[in-house]
Amino acid sequence: MSYSATQLAKKLDISRSYLYYLKDNGVVEVEINDNGRVIWNEEAYQKLSEYIKKNKADSSDEPKDAPKEYKTTKINNRRYLGNKYKLLPFITRVVENECKNINTVADIFAGTGAVASAFIDKKIITNDIMYSNYICHVAWFSSEHYSEEKVIKIITQYNNLKITEDNYMSDNFSNTYFSLDDCRKIGFIRQDIEDKFNSGFINARERALLITSLLYAMDKIANTCGHYDAYRQGVEFEKHLELYVPQPEPDVNENNVCYNMDTNELAPEIEADLIYIDPPYNSRQYCDAYHLLENVARWEKPEVFGVARKMDRTALKSDYCTQKATVAFENLIDSIHAKYILLSYNNMANKGNDRSNAKISDDDIMKILSKKGKVKVFSEDYKAFSTGKSDIQANQERLFLCICNNERKEVIPSALNYTGGKYKLLSQILPLFPKDADQVVDLFCGGCNVGINVDCNKVLFNDSNEYLMGLLDTFRRLTKEEIFDWIYKSIDKYGLSLVSKNGYDFYNCESSKGLGEYNKGGYNKLRDDFNKKASKDNEYYLMLYLLIVYSFNNQLRFNRKGEFNLPVGKRDFNSKMQGKLEAFIDRVKSGDYRFTTDDFRNVNMEGYTDKSFFYADPPYLITCATYNEQAGWTENDEKDLLNYLEELDKKGIRFALSNVLESKGKKNVILSEWINQNRKFKVIPLNYDYTNSNYHTKKDGITKEVLVVNY
Repeated sequence: MSYSATQLAKKLDISRSYLYYLKDNGVVEVEINDNGRVIWNEEAYQKLSEYIKKNKADSSDEPKDAPKEYKTTKINNRRYLGNKYKLLPFITRVVENECKNINTVADIFAGTGAVASAFIDKKIITNDIMYSNYICHVAWFSSEHYSEEKVIKIITQYNNLKITEDNYMSDNFSNTYFSLDDCRKIGFIRQDIEDKFNSGFINARERALLITSLLYAMDKIANTCGHYDAYRQGVEFEKHLELYVPQPEPDVNENNVCYNMDTNELAPEIEADLIYIDPPYNSRQYCDAYHLLENVARWEKPEVFGVARKMDRTALKSDYCTQKATVAFENLIDSIHAKYILLSYNNMANKGNDRSNAKISDDDIMKILSKKGKVKVFSEDYKAFSTGKSDIQANQERLFLCICNNERKEVIPSALNYTGGKYKLLSQILPLFPKDADQVVDLFCGGCNVGINVDCNKVLFNDSNEYLMGLLDTFRRLTKEEIFDWIYKSIDKYGLSLVSKNGYDFYNCESSKGLGEYNKGGYNKLRDDFNKKASKDNEYYLMLYLLIVYSFNNQLRFNRKGEFNLPVGKRDFNSKMQGKLEAFIDRVKSGDYRFTTDDFRNVNMEGYTDKSFFYADPPYLITCATYNEQAGWTENDEKDLLNYLEELDKKGIRFALSNVLESKGKKNVILSEWINQNRKFKVIPLNYDYTNSNYHTKKDGITKEVLVVNY
C-alpha cells in the first residue's frame, strides 16, 4: 500500500513538515521513483510509527530545528470576478440529471478552473486567454509528476526571505497594490522561479505550482477591492506576503489538456462530450481587472503606465465584452464538436448601467443554440459582483443546456498504413455500433482506424504489438508542434526527400519511378541509427514513424533480433501522409484515450457495464496477412477469444467481432460452429471489397467477411 505525504502524516498524527524532517534526517529510508517523487509505502509507515512510539514524539514536541509549519491552499481559495465555485452544486446537478455518458469535459472560458475541478474524475480540457489563469490550470490539472517535497521546501524558503534589493516589481508597483517590502519579495520570488525552471532544477508542473502559489498569495494581500482596476490610496499595508502550498487532486486523468488560446480559435480543434461555456457577460474586460497578475505570471517585464500601472493588454481583449459579442458567440457555437453544450449566462440584460448590462440577449442565445440542438434552461438565484451602480434585484444565474443534434465525428484514417486496417469498412460497421456507449474497448486496435472513429470519447486501445502501441501513445503525449518539428528536422538531417515542398524535379526523380534511389542512403543511415538506440524514448518512436513513412509499403516489421528490417520505399512524407498524421494527432488528443499492450485474455472486464462496448478485430485464422505469419494466431487463440466474448455476453457487456467465415477456399470451422452454438448472436455480412488490405482479392475466390454482435 502507498500513501501521499498528507495521508501518511495524518495516519501518524504528525505534521507533513515533521514527516519530511524525519526523512531528511535519516529516521527512515524511502524509495524514490523515476520522476524523483518519494514513495511513502507501508514499510515506511511501520518504521516511522515505531520511531514515534519509541521517542514518544507527537506534533507538540517536534525538534526545534524542524522546518517551520506551512499552510496549504486549494483551487477555490482565490478572488475572481464571475467565479462559479458557489454555483458548482447547481451546475453538477444539471449535468448529472440531464447529460448521459460524460467522459470528457471542456471548460473553455475556465477562469480559475473552479467548474473544471468539479469534474476531476473525467478527462478535463481547460482553456483561458489569460496566461495567469492557464498556468494555474497546469498546476491543478496537469498529470505531470512533481516532487511535493521540493515544492514545500522552496515555498518554505520563500516565506523566510527578507529582500532588500529593488527589482522590476518594486520599481513599478511599490506602495500601490503592495508595500515596498512585499514588492521586492514578489519580484525576487518570480525571477527565482524562472531561474530554477531554466536551469532544470524544477519541471513545468513544479514551475506552475510555484507561480500559482505566488499569485494566490498576492491576491490575499492586494490593496484592492477584489480586482486590479485601481488600488486604495492612503491605507496601511497590514497583510504581508505568505505563500501557501497548492494541493492538487492526486489522481487526475493523464489525458488532461490545458490551453492558453482565444476560445473561438480553439473550439474547432477539440472534441468533448460536454463543453461548458462561461464567457464574459458585460463590457468589463478581465485583462483590465487582472493585469497585474497577468504581468507577474508572464514575467516579460513590460512597461506599465497610468495610475493603475497597467501594461499593454490589446492582445487579451475579448470580443465578448463588445458589440461583437453576439457574432463571436454564434461563430463559437457553430464550431463546437460535442454532445452537450452548457452555457452560463445571467439575466443582467437590462438591469445595470451600460458597462454591467449583458452583451448577448436571451433571444439571440436561444436562436443560436437552437440551431445546434434542443435547448433547456435552468435558473438559480445568485448575487453577482456589482460596482454599486446596478439594479441587481432578482438576479439569476442561468444554465442553457443544448443537447446537440446527432452530428457524427468526421471519419479519419489512421496515421499508419497498418495491415488489415478497417478504414474502408468504417462506413459499414460504424452505423452498426451502439450509439450510447459510455466506454469502448478496441481489443485488437492495430492502427486505431475503428476506435478513433467510434461515437465515444472514452476508449481503451489495446494491441500486443509494443512497437505499435508505443508509437501511437507518443502521438498522444507529445504536442503536434513537437512531432512535426522533429520530423522536418530529421528529414533534413538524413538528407531525405520532401516532395511536397520541393517537387520531384528537385530530386531528379519521377513520380512513376518514385524516390527510392534518392532516399536509399539516408534511409539506411536512419534505420541503422534506430536499430542502435538502446532506450525506447520519444525519439525512438518518432524515428520509427519516419522509418515507416519512407519504408516499402509504409509497413511496420521487425526481424527476430528486434531490428526494423524493411527496405526503402518509393514515397516520402507527402501531403497525404502529413494530413493523416495531423488529423490523427488532433483526434487522439480530443478524447479520454488510453493505450495498453496486453494479451487480449488479460484485458480486465471489471468496471464495464451494459453501457460499455468491446470491439474485436483479431488476426484472421484463415488468411495470410503479415501479422498472422509464423503461427501468429492459432486455433487455441481463436477459441480463447470466442470464450472471452461469451464471458462478455454473460456480464451483459455488448461486443462486436470482425472476422471472415471463408477466404480463398478455406473455411473458419471454429467460428462457424461457435455461431451455430450461439444462435442469439447476430451475424451481419459485410462487403469485403476494400483496397488497403493485401489478402482480400476476388480472383482467389469468395471471401465472406462478417460482423458478429450480441445486441
